[in-house]
Parts: sequence; C-alpha cells; structure tokens
Amino acid sequence: MVTTYDSYRLLTRNLDRTLKLKASEPTVALETKHYLETIPKIKSIDDFIKNTRVFNYAMKAFGLEEMAYAKAYMRKVLTEGITDSKSFANRLNDERFTAFAKAFDFDSYGALTTSRTAAKQDVVDKYVRQTLEVDAGAENEGVRLALYFKREAPNVSSAYGLMADAALWKVVKTVYGFPAEMGNADIDKQAAAVKKRLDIASLKDPVKLDRLIQRFTARWDMDQAATSPTLALFNRGYSVGSGVAMSLLSLKYGG
Repeated sequence: MVTTYDSYRLLTRNLDRTLKLKASEPTVALETKHYLETIPKIKSIDDFIKNTRVFNYAMKAFGLEEMAYAKAYMRKVLTEGITDSKSFANRLNDERFTAFAKAFDFDSYGALTTSRTAAKQDVVDKYVRQTLEVDAGAENEGVRLALYFKREAPNVSSAYGLMADAALWKVVKTVYGFPAEMGNADIDKQAAAVKKRLDIASLKDPVKLDRLIQRFTARWDMDQAATSPTLALFNRGYSVGSGVAMSLLSLKYGG
C-alpha cells in the first residue's frame, strides 16, 4: 500500500522536476502560453476581469478559483489595492486576496501593471504549483494538504496565522488530534493550545517541517483507515486504541 507520505515524497523529492513536468502537460502548457501572450495587452482592471480565460487563470494561481464568478467582489479588491491598510483586500484577513491585489496592483502601477514579472512569470509559477496540488488532491486530499503546508507554513508567524488558514489549521488539528469542538473555545485559548505543542518558529526549519508533515501523513492515514469499511470489519476482532497508536507515532517520528 502506498502511504500518503510516500506519495508526498514522490512529488517533493525533486520538486523542480515535478513542477516542470506539470508545466509541460498539454492543457497546462496551452493555458500558460495563452496567459503569457495575453496578459501584457491588458491595461486596466475592467479589461482584466472581462477576459474570462486570463482572469480565471490568475484566480486559480492564487487558490481563488472558486471565487472566479464573483467579479464585482474581485473588482473591489483590485480597485482599492493594498496601500491603504483599510482597503477591502486588507480587511478580508485572507492572504490570498492581498497577494492577488499585490500581483495585479493597478492602483499603484496603472497600465504598467501587467508588464511586471509579478503579473507574468510569478503568476505562472503559482498556477503550476496550484495545479500540481489540486491534481494530487484529486487522488489523496492528504497529499494536497501536505504540499500546501510545505509551501505556506514557513510564512506563518503566529498561532493565529495557522488558525486563520483553513488548510493549515486542518493539518495542525490532525497532527495534534484537536477535536472539532475546539472551534467553540475562546480564540486565545485555542492559540495557547497550539503554542503549547508547536514552536511556530520551527516551521521555517525544513527538517522540522518535514518531520511535522510525516506526523500529519501518518495520522491522516490512520484516521482514513479508521473510517474504512474494510478496516472496520477487521477491527471487530482486533483494535489498537488511539492512545497506543499515537504513542507509536510519537516514537517513530520523534514527537
């Protein structure tokens, strides 16, 4: 049986090569070619949003594909920009929107916005990585979460930052077995529970980050197996308690 960690390692062992292979896939390559040829010709927010194919490409690059229909919403994000701390994007408390507004900063650069690397190759790189994660998630959601955690966790500076990102928070909750009911607790108490178990600064250490991802994928597989009909039948005859299982995981991964 191929574990979640095995699949994750297969993709990340040589991530640059993996991304190049993903970028060369016919559909990805075709969309990227069209984007790079078209984006420099777009000179305004209205032109950008009206070009559905280009706009959707950019939205997917920033993990906002599900919001591509909300064009009035995104127009407000772009129109107000990010310079003002009270702008719409900054008030959304979601880094995806501020990153999008920063890449397509028409507020600051006007017609020159789309000639910048931030709006061209940087977006392409994000699109390819996002496509890789989405495709991996179609086969195993745990792999997608692990890939996302590897990419985004090092950018987090506080427990609150982890909790504000649904995907990062799902990984943390899985690793430490935090119950769903924890969401009903005071936000400061939730943050304290995270800090008690996890040194946020360690997320910037590649070795420690990988250890945490190992723990996540092991727990993920265990949780998925626990809901498997086949394993449920097996467990009628023999069952390992969750406390014992987690002790074994701690011994294996040093946590």
